[in-house]
Amino acid sequence: MMRRVSSLLTCCALLLVATTASAAKELRGTWTSSSREKSAENFHISLIHPDDEDGGNGQMGFSEPRAAFQGLPTADGPATFTLSREAGVFTFTGTFQAGDGAGHYRFAPSDTYAKSMAALGYPKLTELQQFQLAATNVTTQRVKELGAMGYKDIPLEQLLTVGIFNVSPEYIRELAKLGYEKLTLEQLVQGRIHGVTSQRVKDLGSAGFPKLSWEDLLAMSIHGVTAEYIRDVRAMGYGGLDAEKIVAFRIHGITTEFAREMRGLGFKDLDADELVAMRIHGVSTPFVKEMRELGFKDLDSDDFVAMRIHGVTMPFVKEMRELGFKEITQEELVSFRIHGVTSDFVKKLRDAGYKNITPDELVRLRIHGIDETFMRSMSRGGKGDAGGK
Repeated sequence: MMRRVSSLLTCCALLLVATTASAAKELRGTWTSSSREKSAENFHISLIHPDDEDGGNGQMGFSEPRAAFQGLPTADGPATFTLSREAGVFTFTGTFQAGDGAGHYRFAPSDTYAKSMAALGYPKLTELQQFQLAATNVTTQRVKELGAMGYKDIPLEQLLTVGIFNVSPEYIRELAKLGYEKLTLEQLVQGRIHGVTSQRVKDLGSAGFPKLSWEDLLAMSIHGVTAEYIRDVRAMGYGGLDAEKIVAFRIHGITTEFAREMRGLGFKDLDADELVAMRIHGVSTPFVKEMRELGFKDLDSDDFVAMRIHGVTMPFVKEMRELGFKEITQEELVSFRIHGVTSDFVKKLRDAGYKNITPDELVRLRIHGIDETFMRSMSRGGKGDAGGK
């Protein structure tokens, strides 16, 4: 793809016409379009432009209905086409090959637009700024409508963001009708980015969440909580969850299958937090079965979660049992892991002559930093009681 675009740009350089002195205001750059982004209705184009701020290049891309372009070809070969915006006119030259396009463009800013924007509070727009406003299709009508809705004196950078994410007056009115009034532009942009639409609001309302806060609505949208997923959660037996817990279910991948697996293992009355904790810490069907095969048959969900958190695995259990701790409990194993009682620690103490130390004694020794070196010195000095020696 990159090699093809490179060759296209080389070819298109031959097609670039010389500009006259009257076009001195024009901004120039290169464009590309990929066949992977081709659709019957829309045409996506990426523009490389000079960036005055850092002396390098910037990039902007946008999609428009094909009908918005004048002269856009439908077949491979040389191409010249234009796109008219209120802020100015883009003229594209180049070629298409196997559906991919590349070439050069000129942008001629509109003096009328510049004067209208100056009257709206944006004086002395640079050519680059006017190019960006054209690329994001920020019209004077949109600025006026936003101002009438209370969004006045919008900084230029934020106005560009409004254009990029298509925060339109229609979008604002739709949300206001559904109860989301007086949202900030930042909130509206986040809504656009994360797919908050009037239809999504209605769907969530029909699924039992008719009056979500904006934060909850945004969280549901970010994490893909759909009306269908809410119905699935209720079918699992969790009908009274609030928005925050529904989102937690989604974030941690609580599925109907997982809930069914846990019930099949005998966890019949798990609450939402317990189910999420099991998922977070990897309490899976194989893990539960492994531990039950080792004799841990009466543990509850919290016990299995503690084992997973602290790394109590089948090999670790077998290690401890091979060291003679045949009846070691889940609590003792977790305590071993928390305080660093390892097989190596046990073996070194036994080599020092302490053969019958209990799990509780081992933990106490580790807590107080007592190792085999200290124990040997105590034995040589004849001080203290040898304990389990």
